[in-house]
Amino acid sequence: MVSAWFMDSSDEDQRLSHQLDPPQPVSLEDLANCGVLYWKVSFFSLIYTRQNNLYEKEIVDVNCNGIIPQIICSDVFLPHLFQLKSFFEEHLHSDEEIRFILDGSGYFDIRNYDDKWIRIQVEKGDLIILPAGIYHRFTLDDKDYIKAMRLFIGEPVWTPHNRPADDHPARADYIRKIKDGRYA
Repeated sequence: MVSAWFMDSSDEDQRLSHQLDPPQPVSLEDLANCGVLYWKVSFFSLIYTRQNNLYEKEIVDVNCNGIIPQIICSDVFLPHLFQLKSFFEEHLHSDEEIRFILDGSGYFDIRNYDDKWIRIQVEKGDLIILPAGIYHRFTLDDKDYIKAMRLFIGEPVWTPHNRPADDHPARADYIRKIKDGRYA
């Protein structure tokens, strides 16, 4: 089961847990109210589902027709360090970000509607979907290794729109959905 919590405002190493004292956990329901969806699945289930064009709601509620594997390990070589630094810049995307964690672990940080950081710990077997327009970032944890797949709907769109991007159509749509209670 995924763990999530409100973060402290410390500038210490981004790979630390940054829990408040006392900790303030965030439930799956609270994440869903931000538009973030989560499943614990086996890799076999995901591949079987993908290969047979069966997109079962309990696995993933979107038709994913693109899979791009990604390995990030901070001690491999310099391009990964640059990539990791860019992932930790607060940004949004015009499409959902769908990630399946194959191995290792790390953190997705999201901004909730009140602009507070929530840290979501992901590990092997976690499938997470961040809605288009949500401000977020990613970092490794202190184990310095994650292997993940990014799944796409249609053509892959990698473009991050760094904050501030409040005028971006995906952000406006996200805010509208939050206000309309579509994620609640």
